[in-house]
Amino acid sequence: MSEEPKQADAGPRGAGPDAGKGPRPVRPPPRSRRARSRIVVFFNTLLSGALVVCLAAAVLFFWGRSEFESPGPLEVEKAVVVPQKARAEAIGDILERAGVISNARVFQAGIWAEKAGAKLKAGEYGFEPGISMRGVLDKLMRGDSILHSVVIPEGWTVKQIFDRVGAEEVLTGDLPPMPAEGTLRPDTYRVQRGMARAELIRKMQEAQTDLVAEVWERRDKDLPLKDIGQFVTLASIVEKETGKADERPRVAAVFMNRLKKGMRLQSDPTIIYAVWGGAGKPSDEPIRQSHIRNESPYNTYVVKGLPPGPIACPGRAALEAVANPATTKDVYFVADGDGGHVFASTLEEHNANVRRYREIEKQRNLPVPATVGLDDPVLAQ
Repeated sequence: MSEEPKQADAGPRGAGPDAGKGPRPVRPPPRSRRARSRIVVFFNTLLSGALVVCLAAAVLFFWGRSEFESPGPLEVEKAVVVPQKARAEAIGDILERAGVISNARVFQAGIWAEKAGAKLKAGEYGFEPGISMRGVLDKLMRGDSILHSVVIPEGWTVKQIFDRVGAEEVLTGDLPPMPAEGTLRPDTYRVQRGMARAELIRKMQEAQTDLVAEVWERRDKDLPLKDIGQFVTLASIVEKETGKADERPRVAAVFMNRLKKGMRLQSDPTIIYAVWGGAGKPSDEPIRQSHIRNESPYNTYVVKGLPPGPIACPGRAALEAVANPATTKDVYFVADGDGGHVFASTLEEHNANVRRYREIEKQRNLPVPATVGLDDPVLAQ
């Protein structure tokens, strides 16, 4: 029996062209069509949802912007108070309840978009009819709030000023300790509702300090005044003696001339301050002989020279008059019966002016003040 021929030896392993490459990787089975369709559906749904969200956000954005920029619901002008330290959410709610804006959430979104949360200022604001949320936000950022006038007349005492400031309902907080007489500046102050009373008094003090220093620097260097304190003291007397601006330099000259001659100033307002202090004289209370003889250091009918301090808070005009008084020889003046004064350089002229004034008041059936004519020994009896 013949043997089957043996196959030729394939030779050493790896001798062929694919030798050394190892086993070929097995390809994964192809995905089914159903699996591919699920992925496509998922991504299509995701994309569609994103488009819907973007579309809704765009609609909401343009609607909100339109609401923010469009005229608001307010029909008549209205004042609204924005409290101190109020947050944006609270401010929006306050404005919506007041009918100034239509939607607090849109307003708050506008604040966020403008990064204005820390820029909103408290105060009392006046909003005009139809103001938009944009207009409201701009007003709050500027701090364009309602300003109230606190009027302090020239010649008021510190006590009278404190009474006025304490009674102002737009101000808040307690009054500080009462400062020295003459240290508050008379003026019209524009204040926001909610301003602290102590802050307003501080502003008055700073303003008066600056004003006095400014005018003092421009004074006539030959004044018979030792220091800035005497300057304010005499200005307060001039302030109380006359309310007519054109008379102040001449009244100041009379007192300067008296100081130079060593004469008593004999100023009626100093009697009033000596007797009634900062509260002032009651309107129905006349100056009596007992008041004239009052031994107060403020009574310039008794003491020579200036009183120890101011008797009121002088304004700019009185300070200017004392800093640069008129050049005259006058040492007397008396009321002219018409709201002003007549001046004289001699006692004889003065006595004639006094008699004339007494006659005017007699014809009007008015009493003559006890101090009129005291420079004349005869008329003083």
